[in-house]
Amino acid sequence: MRETRFAKLSAFVAVADCGSFTKAAAQLGLSTGSLSHTIRELEESLGVRLLNRTTRSVAPTDAGERMLTRLRPLFDEFEAAVDSVNAFRDRPAGQLRISVPPPVASFVLAPLLARFMAQYPEIVLEVSADPALTDIVASRYDAGIRLGHRVARDMIAVRVTDDLRMVVVASPDYLARHPRPTKPQDLHAHNCIRLRFPSGAFAPWRFAIGGKVIEIEVEGSLIANEAGVLVQAALGGAGILYVLEEFAAPMIASGHLVPLLEAWLPRPSEGFFLYYPSRRQNLASLRALIDFLRTNLAARTGSAEGKQRMISPKQPTKAQMTP
Repeated sequence: MRETRFAKLSAFVAVADCGSFTKAAAQLGLSTGSLSHTIRELEESLGVRLLNRTTRSVAPTDAGERMLTRLRPLFDEFEAAVDSVNAFRDRPAGQLRISVPPPVASFVLAPLLARFMAQYPEIVLEVSADPALTDIVASRYDAGIRLGHRVARDMIAVRVTDDLRMVVVASPDYLARHPRPTKPQDLHAHNCIRLRFPSGAFAPWRFAIGGKVIEIEVEGSLIANEAGVLVQAALGGAGILYVLEEFAAPMIASGHLVPLLEAWLPRPSEGFFLYYPSRRQNLASLRALIDFLRTNLAARTGSAEGKQRMISPKQPTKAQMTP
């Protein structure tokens, strides 16, 4: 009876966190119909409705919210208790869910994933590539990766890249057909490939001109909200691209993209951080991922920065909470 009740409560928390029976069912490995039946049984046994259902969304009722407030800490403690057994294993195991921006998923994580899974075969890693700033606590993620200034004050953050530098690049094919720009203003005569943020605004093209950082307005026939699409377009000779060096570095090294206007680029800005709530700091699978990223990204960039520092951009005092 207790096992059945626990399973039903777990299902309820999953649906409330996902805001969707379909998403929760996929996460739990159940059919949507089976999950819906489980929630109905739970509500009938309690004699109260826990979820308001519409054709577009699912949200907790007042009773559901009160139950969630009590259940979440209990489930966190349950997960911590199960994970504590990892200390007696040769290699960590368990599930790990992280939320990252799509470009980071493609250009930072993707080249390392096979190596991570080979090193930690008993960890099940789920990577959600989401351009929006996800609330990892409400969405039940173990961690996220974002730019340092976008990490919330109450999170613990670990630097996983150096400070970020922008680059202007084009393919040799494009440069064979168009004159190479020698100053930022020359970009007005080129087809510039532009990134649009989820907010609808364009990513700015900034340059150091006359001792100041100036934004240059550019035009072009290709716009996308995903950097991977734009990098591929630049590789194909579609135009000139302004992008984070981290995303273009392999193509620059291979000669498939050519850096431009290097003397005009502004100083590097704050890099990417892996961040997580303090309640997850002892999760063995998360510690394994953090150590792996700090080691492998530092090795890839030739920097020791990733190995040495664990910081919170807003709360440096949490630097001592090294997992």
